[in-house]
Amino acid sequence: MTKEVHRHDAEELCEAGLNLYARALREGRTTRAEAEAAPCLLAGGLLRPDDGDPALLQPVPPALALHRRLRVLGERVSDERRFTARLVDDFAPLLRIGPRTVPAPDEPALRIHNGLDAINEAITQAMAEASTELLSIQPHRDSRHVKPDRDAQALARDQALLDRGARIRALYQHTLRHSPLVLARYEELRGDVEARTLDEITERLVVIDRTLAFVPSNKERSLALEVRHPALVAYFVTLFERFWRLATPMYPQAVQRPSLNGVTPRQQAIAALLVEGHTDAVIADRLGMNIRTARVHIAKLAATLGSRSRPQLGYLIARSGILEQERARD
Repeated sequence: MTKEVHRHDAEELCEAGLNLYARALREGRTTRAEAEAAPCLLAGGLLRPDDGDPALLQPVPPALALHRRLRVLGERVSDERRFTARLVDDFAPLLRIGPRTVPAPDEPALRIHNGLDAINEAITQAMAEASTELLSIQPHRDSRHVKPDRDAQALARDQALLDRGARIRALYQHTLRHSPLVLARYEELRGDVEARTLDEITERLVVIDRTLAFVPSNKERSLALEVRHPALVAYFVTLFERFWRLATPMYPQAVQRPSLNGVTPRQQAIAALLVEGHTDAVIADRLGMNIRTARVHIAKLAATLGSRSRPQLGYLIARSGILEQERARD
C-alpha cells in the first residue's frame, strides 16, 4: 500500500507534519520512513539527520525552527518594503503630471486625493460601499496631532462596516501596544476585529474589500493615491499578509514576546539596526519612538552586553548571537 504524501509549499506545515513533529519532540527522534509522508518537515528544517544512525531523524528545537522561519520571512518583508519604496518613488513624479483627479467615464485605476479632508472623505465613501474586509497598516503618529472629530468619524465607519458582517485587521508598530488612544478604540469596536504589532512597518496602507487601496503620495501624507488596479491591490494585500504573519497579536488577545538572554524584543530590534550602521535618529524613526527613548534602550543593551563603546557594541551584538540564534545552537 502506497503511503499518502502531503505535498505543499515548504513554508507551510500540514496537519500530518505537525503531528509527526510533535511526536518526534516527545520521543526525541523519528525515522526517515515516517518522515516521507510529510516532506515539509525536512524541507522546512524541522528535522535533521541523526549523527549516529542514518535511518533516524532528530527534531530541531521549536524555538530554533521558529526563529529560522521568522528570519526568512523578515528578509522577504524587507525586500518587499524596499520594492514598495522604489515603486512610490518611481510613480511620484508621474503623479504630479496633469490634474489632481483623472477624469474618466469609468472608475480610474489611479486617482490622487489632495488634502486630509478629501482623503478622509474618499476613504469614508469607499468604506460605506464595502461589505467584506478592511486591512490597514497604521504607522506611529504623534498624539498631539490627533483630531478627535476625525478619529470619531473613523470609529463610526469602522463600526458600520463590522455591523455589516465584515472583518477588520490592523497592523501597528510595537510602540503603540500600550497607547491609550489605540486601546480605547478597540474597546469600543464590536465585531470581528483583530490588531497586531511589528517593530517596523511600511507607510500607511488601507485596503478595502481587496478591490481598492489608499497609500500616501507624499511624505507629509497630505496627498493620497487611490488604487483600483487589480495587480497593484493584490500586491498590497500580499504585502499586508506577510507582515501579518510576522506580527505579534495585540487585540483581542495580547501576546508577550519573550526576551532572549536578557535582551528584550525591543532591544533585539534596535540591535539589528545598530549592526546595519544606522544612527540613533534613524533607529528612532524606523521603530516609531523618540530619539531619547531609543538612546535609553541602546544604553540598556550596551549594559546588558557589557559594551563600553559604540564599535564594541556592534561587535558584542554579533558575538552574542541574539540576531543569529541558530548559529549559536548549530
